[in-house]
Amino acid sequence: MGSLWASATFRAAWFLCLWLVLAGANFGDIPAAAAAVVAATWTSLYLLEPSTSRRSPRAIARLALLFLYHSVVAGADVARRALDPRLPLRPGFAAYPTRLSRGVRRNVFATLTSLLPGTVPTGEENDHLIYHCLDIEQPVMTELAAEEAALIRALYND
Repeated sequence: MGSLWASATFRAAWFLCLWLVLAGANFGDIPAAAAAVVAATWTSLYLLEPSTSRRSPRAIARLALLFLYHSVVAGADVARRALDPRLPLRPGFAAYPTRLSRGVRRNVFATLTSLLPGTVPTGEENDHLIYHCLDIEQPVMTELAAEEAALIRALYND
């Protein structure tokens, strides 16, 4: 229970800082700010449960850079394929065997990877996430494994 209160306090402080940066400090806004901070804190605790592991800023930065790299490379590849009819599209489905448990962790990973061009998660079977890929001959599984490992290091410290 102690880690819940510590996590809630830490998150509420960040949400309050965000409010102050975005809306400024105005005494008339205190009721709205309080309601927004409480709602944001409760929602964040529901979506990303408190844990005893510490989140690593370095690992989070690595995840962000890896995501940016994969986004740019995959986006350029998708654009090239859309503009050059000679480049083949080999659409299909691939099953990725995730190490993440069902629930919030797996959903965070699916959401993160849904933002990458060229692949989109379409469902799950057993311990596999099913992805639709524009080209199933690309190293999709390798890229998903790298994203998953970076996410685990950044957020879950497992």
